[in-house]
Amino acid sequence: MDYVKPSTLIIDVAKSGKVRSELSAMQILMRGFLAGVFLSYATILALTAAIQTDIDFFGALIFPAGFVLVTLLGLELVTGSFALMPIAILGKQTTKKKMIHNFSWSFIGNLIGGLFFALLFTFYIANTDTFDSNLLIEKLIAVSEGKTLAYKNAGSTGVAVLLIKAFLCNWMVTMGVIMSFTSTSTLGKIVAMWLPILIFFALGFEHAVVNMFIIPAGMLLGADITMTDWWLWNQIPVTIGNFISGFFFTGFLLHYMLKK
Repeated sequence: MDYVKPSTLIIDVAKSGKVRSELSAMQILMRGFLAGVFLSYATILALTAAIQTDIDFFGALIFPAGFVLVTLLGLELVTGSFALMPIAILGKQTTKKKMIHNFSWSFIGNLIGGLFFALLFTFYIANTDTFDSNLLIEKLIAVSEGKTLAYKNAGSTGVAVLLIKAFLCNWMVTMGVIMSFTSTSTLGKIVAMWLPILIFFALGFEHAVVNMFIIPAGMLLGADITMTDWWLWNQIPVTIGNFISGFFFTGFLLHYMLKK
């Protein structure tokens, strides 16, 4: 049997957090960069599938492929670290200083990766005159404006909705990270982590790293979004919401529920 029991799982998660917390800034930055790129690949794959089938759920069904790449290669996704690091701290495997070190460099690496892919992809798509490419440009603009201007127009209610969607999102994303520890086989890990990631994407929640690609991509393609719109009406509140659910509702609760 390749199933790992919860009581053993939580120890493995804490050890993983310890290893990640001791990586150098350059190691975390490189791993974060690749994670941002691979998640951007998955995002554009999901949007393409939704356009071609006219069914958004098909996009959600294949989006977890990017998360699988990130997790199996041991890359750094800041939203996943929001759960791994607190479990490592509560298990006395690392320190708060090292946790902040990991969060900071993971965030920067993810951002650089998302921006890098956005620059390459938008240049390509803007200079490709096909029916699918034009639909994809329209989709990227519409989604990026929906992730910023829609909340801005709603004012304080928009901020509340944004925080809740970010909170609900990373509860599932961090569960995807945790579920990857429930099996010792590659296939088992893929199936286990696929399910919660499918749930978050299908429900249209807000993920900080996905937005590091999709919003700047929309801006580069002509979306009516300013830098203030991006950061004030999405990136900052989404990161906060992602942190709260990952840290407290996955990391904190699972540690105290499963610790021996």
